[in-house]
Amino acid sequence: MAKNSHSSLSLERFTFNESWDGKRDRAFKIVKKLMEMYPRRKILQGEPYFTLIRCIISQRTKDETTDHASKVLFERYPTIEDISSAKIEEIQRLLKENGVGLWKTKGRWIVETSRILLKKYEGRVPDNIEELMKLPGIGRKCANIVLAYGFGYQAIPVDTHVNRISKRLGLAPPRIAPEKVEEYLRELIPKNLWIYVNHAMVDHGKRICRPINPRCEECPLKELCSYARGLVKEEDIKGSTNRKRH
Repeated sequence: MAKNSHSSLSLERFTFNESWDGKRDRAFKIVKKLMEMYPRRKILQGEPYFTLIRCIISQRTKDETTDHASKVLFERYPTIEDISSAKIEEIQRLLKENGVGLWKTKGRWIVETSRILLKKYEGRVPDNIEELMKLPGIGRKCANIVLAYGFGYQAIPVDTHVNRISKRLGLAPPRIAPEKVEEYLRELIPKNLWIYVNHAMVDHGKRICRPINPRCEECPLKELCSYARGLVKEEDIKGSTNRKRH
């Protein structure tokens, strides 16, 4: 089987036969259907700095806890100057009191990141992935979240939902690491639709394509889904979802 133009992306890694053209056509139909199922009038969720700090808080943390802790943090420290001048211990204590896990590390990252932004970037969040990933606590997933939801750029953040659902749908090989999933999605999905992928798959993962006991019979994507058609099995995916990522 031939590889596509990107040498690291190969059809041989999939568990079923499908051409690149066939996969691109199916990916387009899937994303358009997801957009119908989970419409969102406004993709931008907040300004870049808030989005960046919220993403640091969100790592391995439930959305409800992240939302609450972020609200409390910015009520007490409304600006980047306020956070950068705060003692690290104060931010750590606030995170701990509001149920955030890894509060020691995240508190340090939040203050250090804020100070770097003021010193190196004149208080502005950089809008390219390479510079974002130089900041403490910011890996590729968080960097893409900032680009998509902070700046409104076309980007595909791959979290646990996007990783799982992409593999079940047969848009990414089941055994690859989560950070490689983005490469396949970028290849298969038209760029003008990238920004919809994360929020739609997250919503879909919470409502239907759940980690345990996915509701395949009622899923509008079942005719397009390799997992629902028995071409991808859960044991094919296991082992690729628990690697450390940010």
